[in-house]
Amino acid sequence: MPIDPSILADNAEQLRRLESFVAGTSDLNHDLGGGWTVAVALAHLAFWDRRAVLLLQRWATRDVAPDDPDDDILNRALVDEWRELPPRRAAAMAVDAAREVNAAVRELAPETFAAVQARDDLWLLHRGNHRREHLDQIEGAMRRGRQVRSQ
Repeated sequence: MPIDPSILADNAEQLRRLESFVAGTSDLNHDLGGGWTVAVALAHLAFWDRRAVLLLQRWATRDVAPDDPDDDILNRALVDEWRELPPRRAAAMAVDAAREVNAAVRELAPETFAAVQARDDLWLLHRGNHRREHLDQIEGAMRRGRQVRSQ
């Protein structure tokens, strides 16, 4: 079973959106609340995209489905490290990881795709959803910040 082309298209569109955002913003330290900045959110995206690549590689080579970790615990455990990253490094990591996972999804063997789909783990493939969620959050917070400053 081939990968749904809409997944590939959305992943590519959200990668373009991420690349455009990273290239066009200088405010990577903008506060998103809860101790998160734009750079922290981008480092978060990089981590989860890289995790997806590794899970897909493991699944393809050993036919081992991913475990369900407590995602909130992972985010809470890693946020301090993400805060320590230079903001431009976090942005570059997000773009690099998005490119890497998009390529891994595009190159996925049909039988691995079928196994992912059978377990209803399409979140591993549809990385555009996660990027969209955080880019919407970031862009919304930055728009609100500009509105507050201009009033």
